[in-house]
Amino acid sequence: MDKKLHKFLDSNLLNKYLVGETSIEENKEVEYFISTYPKAADAYQKLQDNLEIIAKAGATNVPKNILSNILEELDDTSNTKVIQLVQQKQTPWYSIAASAAAVLFATMSFLLYQKNLELTDENNIVVDEIFDLRGDIDNNNSKLNELSKVLNNLNNPDAKKYVINGNERAKNLKTVAYINPVDKTTMIDVISLPQLPKDQHYQIWAELQDRMVNLGILDESERQLKPIPYMEDALALSIKIGTDGTENNANDNAVAEVSLKQ
Repeated sequence: MDKKLHKFLDSNLLNKYLVGETSIEENKEVEYFISTYPKAADAYQKLQDNLEIIAKAGATNVPKNILSNILEELDDTSNTKVIQLVQQKQTPWYSIAASAAAVLFATMSFLLYQKNLELTDENNIVVDEIFDLRGDIDNNNSKLNELSKVLNNLNNPDAKKYVINGNERAKNLKTVAYINPVDKTTMIDVISLPQLPKDQHYQIWAELQDRMVNLGILDESERQLKPIPYMEDALALSIKIGTDGTENNANDNAVAEVSLKQ
């Protein structure tokens, strides 16, 4: 016998090939020997026959009704599982209702929260407006009280009215002084003042027995009753032109004068 063939048959490759445990290279080698050497082909065939005999010897007859029983069991089990699965997946109606109620409650709570924030903002705005109105009312009441005092002074029988008209140097000048010797108050109402250069202004003076006293500056932009210092035993009031930063009581600067003695 050929040494190669003898070595091949002793290598147990045919058994491995028969049960599928050979590699690609071993498959090529086995198939080469089977196709080339009749003895190798006969040995392979005997191995196949022996394997078939062994398989038949170990086989057990299966009852004829076993297949149908298995199929029926599978059908019952499948149906049961499907039914159970469907039942498990079905959600009770009260769970759905509870979920819907929870969502509705959350939505309403959020909307109420937003509305509450808006109402809070509006309330804060209203409160601020009320405080502003109270402040305006207080300011207006204060102004009304001042005006009421002024009117009372003007309408007081003890108050005396003195009209101060300008001379040739200031023909359009006109002011009115209200003096109340009982309350010891003096108020001046600027009606009109001729325009002066920017560095000049009008000053009102009180003439006393032995001196002249500056009572303040007159400004046409302040065309409203305003108090000026009350001078006891004043003989006259005069308006003079002064220069910014200086006091000038010279008589030649006088543009208006009124006597306070009857």
